[in-house]
Amino acid sequence: MNKKLSLNDCIMLIMGSMIGSGIFIVPAAMSIELQSPSMLIFAWVVTAILTSFAALSYGELAALMPKAGGQYIYLKESYNKLVGFLYGWTLFTVIQTGTIAAVAVAFAIYSGVFFPIISDQNILFDLAGITVSTKQLLAIVIVWLLTYSNFKGIRTGALIQNIFTITKIGALLFMIGAGLYFIATQPAVNINWQLPAQINTYNYWGIFCGALVGSIFSSDAWNNVTFTGGEIDNPKRNLPLSLAIGTLGVLLLYIFINYIYLYSIPFNDIATAKDGRVGTLLLNNIFGTIGLTIMAALIMVSTFGCINGLTLSGARVYYAMANDGLFFKKASSLNKHHVPQFALVIQAVWTSILTLSGSYGDLLDYVVIAVLIFYILTVIGVFILRIKLSNIKRTYKVWGYPIVPALYVVMATFICINLIAFKPEYTIPGIGIVVLGIPVYYLINLKKKQR
Repeated sequence: MNKKLSLNDCIMLIMGSMIGSGIFIVPAAMSIELQSPSMLIFAWVVTAILTSFAALSYGELAALMPKAGGQYIYLKESYNKLVGFLYGWTLFTVIQTGTIAAVAVAFAIYSGVFFPIISDQNILFDLAGITVSTKQLLAIVIVWLLTYSNFKGIRTGALIQNIFTITKIGALLFMIGAGLYFIATQPAVNINWQLPAQINTYNYWGIFCGALVGSIFSSDAWNNVTFTGGEIDNPKRNLPLSLAIGTLGVLLLYIFINYIYLYSIPFNDIATAKDGRVGTLLLNNIFGTIGLTIMAALIMVSTFGCINGLTLSGARVYYAMANDGLFFKKASSLNKHHVPQFALVIQAVWTSILTLSGSYGDLLDYVVIAVLIFYILTVIGVFILRIKLSNIKRTYKVWGYPIVPALYVVMATFICINLIAFKPEYTIPGIGIVVLGIPVYYLINLKKKQR
């Protein structure tokens, strides 16, 4: 693979993959569950701390093993091939492809603001009982368009990513600036910062952990840059540095935007925003009816860049798995532009199937627990590899070791336990998806032995 990604490219990949449509929507559901402006902000602060601690820990692993596949490689080296495969299995079946499908559909939904023909109601044809609407068709077209553009080499994918990430960051800053102007020129919103009465109960903290699902998933995909480790120039420096800068930049933006929401919109209105569209409500308050159009354009830019980042990075994991004999053999090959074209195609095919099925939303709800479990296992890997690979010199060591990675493991484990206790309808199926990979792994190995 060509090492053509610079530090700036890595930062743009992280920020572009993290920023999708979640920050404009999830604060509504979180507000309903948390019932307090102070706890809403606290939830985003906790998410920022968790994500920062994880990113700092991943920085050490990324500098130690700057290879294509990233997190898959870290898990394989820390534990064994089975654990690495289970991560790759879950990433391919649900996490990466499901997220791409969901974000592509969000792009299509907001395209409908400009082109009313794009909607759920406009059915094109029926495939064996599965209806195909113009919304689904556009989502699939966008997936394949960005898949094809990534055939042309890592620089092409990075260029698209940089353009759209810079544009979406500019749009977010515009949104924040407009919000600040609105706050300065309008009567102040009365914010009740008082903590909810039930905050001292265990039940409330279970609800709090459930609410974190929204903020954690909105802040996810920062780890995708590790998947491209084999294509990064000076990875021992640029990977950990980009993880720190990129994640921190997005998380600070998210916290600031939530303050803008609270000071511009009454808390009850945030909680009851139609379809959870808090961002649209904010811009409607500031610009009137044209606010819907502005928000639609902002989300289209944001989701387009997000899809590209997820598409580019995900294929590198399947490439690494194929090299270990744990994925389609052809996915281990590179095209003339030195990119895993077949891995990109397989990813797009499964994403398209999820888009047509409409099941990606439920699947993503299920795998939040799996995402957290794999994050925990990977951070524990920092401790394991300090022992297993003690003879290898480290150009970067996680700041605050062993406290920072240990705190992440404790905090994330506490959240997982509460999610299992309070949301078993989501967590049990999520764990089930991971477990389904075990027989698949042994079946693959059995077929390898029979050859």
